Amino acid sequence: MAKPSTNSAPPAAKQSFDSLEQEVFLNLWRTYDRVKSLEDEVFAAVSLSAQQYNALRLLKSVYPNAMPTLVLGGRLISRAPDMTRLLDRLEKRGLLVRERRAENRRVVEVRITDEGRSLLNQIHDAVQQSHQKQFGHMSKKALCQLADLLRQARQPHEDADNLSFVDQ
Repeated sequence: MAKPSTNSAPPAAKQSFDSLEQEVFLNLWRTYDRVKSLEDEVFAAVSLSAQQYNALRLLKSVYPNAMPTLVLGGRLISRAPDMTRLLDRLEKRGLLVRERRAENRRVVEVRITDEGRSLLNQIHDAVQQSHQKQFGHMSKKALCQLADLLRQARQPHEDADNLSFVDQ
């Protein structure tokens, strides 16, 4: 007579996906969910959303120049369905200013303020530490490979007019 197993855990259920593409997508989504929470803690401490942080980061990259709002919207990592509201909140906090061009009043440009730059400097180390927590366990080679694979996956879906955020 066979001895009953002392392992009380049920056998591991085999993961089932409809396709390899679905498996990759769901793995990306799960990974995003896990790594995003680390960064969200940093932003929550200064009452910023990740989207607001990204807008300020992009504006800092062109400082002391301004950036047209349409260009800024195109460079954001994720689409901002209500760019006006995002900019309103940052402007109300004194983190950016909006200006209209004299030669074309329809074009609104956005410039980061000293307060905005100061806030980014204040959280810089915490953001870097969160990235280290997110990916510090991976080798430089693996990170380069992952970055390249993600660019390849994203490339056919990028708007041809948008500049890559990676270059910022």
